[in-house]
Amino acid sequence: MKMTEETIRPAGLAAIDREMARQHADAIASYEAAQPMAAKAAASLKKTGRLLLIGMGGSHAVNRAVEPLYRTLGIDAVALPLSEQLGQPLPIAGRTIFVTSQSGESAEVVRWFNETGGTQETFGLTLEGSSFLARTAPSLVGAGGTELAFAATRSLTVTFALHLAILAALGEDPDAALAILKTPEDHDIADALAALENVGTVVTSGRRLQGVAEALALGLTELSRRPCFSLEGGQLRHGPMEMLGPEVGVVLFRGMDQTADLVTAMAVSAVETSAPVILFDASGEVPVASAVTIHFVPATGLAAIFAMLPIAQRLMIAFADARVENAGTPVRSTKITRSE
Repeated sequence: MKMTEETIRPAGLAAIDREMARQHADAIASYEAAQPMAAKAAASLKKTGRLLLIGMGGSHAVNRAVEPLYRTLGIDAVALPLSEQLGQPLPIAGRTIFVTSQSGESAEVVRWFNETGGTQETFGLTLEGSSFLARTAPSLVGAGGTELAFAATRSLTVTFALHLAILAALGEDPDAALAILKTPEDHDIADALAALENVGTVVTSGRRLQGVAEALALGLTELSRRPCFSLEGGQLRHGPMEMLGPEVGVVLFRGMDQTADLVTAMAVSAVETSAPVILFDASGEVPVASAVTIHFVPATGLAAIFAMLPIAQRLMIAFADARVENAGTPVRSTKITRSE
């Protein structure tokens, strides 16, 4: 008997599909439109030499992903959850501050400005030009408006494009990253999805690409309602490997950078525990035996992020769709979190 219901896409996932379909075009438009404000943010960074990146959820994952890119340029960059900055604040004087919120309306964003008043060196990064954040601070505004689907997909890519504009204003060459946005790589995720078929949870990890790992873990948890989480590679090595085994999937991110060998060593160790291992690999290094490797053109920085992120998002969505009848429709959360 033909099961017609199997072909019906859950409404929440259909909404995510629509966001993802436009994310590359919106990212390119965001990069181009943001350049005047990006130049001001870059001028602030050149003056202060110190950066505090604050946000929540997917915005914090973006901050974690770009944190090492600013450090590479000699900027003292620190990414903190905005909730942590509210409760255990770092001094804000003498720092450039990037407040990131795709909606620009999160409860923590509103409270931080109400309590601190912001500073002359504070900039917003948001997708909504009429939001509280954009009205309150000079802001880089992504193209396409607020993301409507629950899990962050387009909002991540667009926010990364805003950072690309700032990094370019600081002197970084944006061409490799822009080339990926203009001609995205496509990869089959069937083997990776099959490897995760029998796992109850997933741990994601990276080194320089740890922020991308954290973004994926957040989306996996939100959509699949399984306890998926992320640990930086060194932190995973120091004890938590005790949890690994056939029922715990491991997803690793390896780029063309000085941390690639450490990610390789983790992949080898994880395979030895019989955990299914998925390796998103833009390192150009040899594959790891018994790991399911998704190969990308060798890249680092935002070029690697732009290449890997959409494929990781597809795996995230497929993983959830196989486990949850109404994946993409939150039952305990809202898209914009207005309470703490």
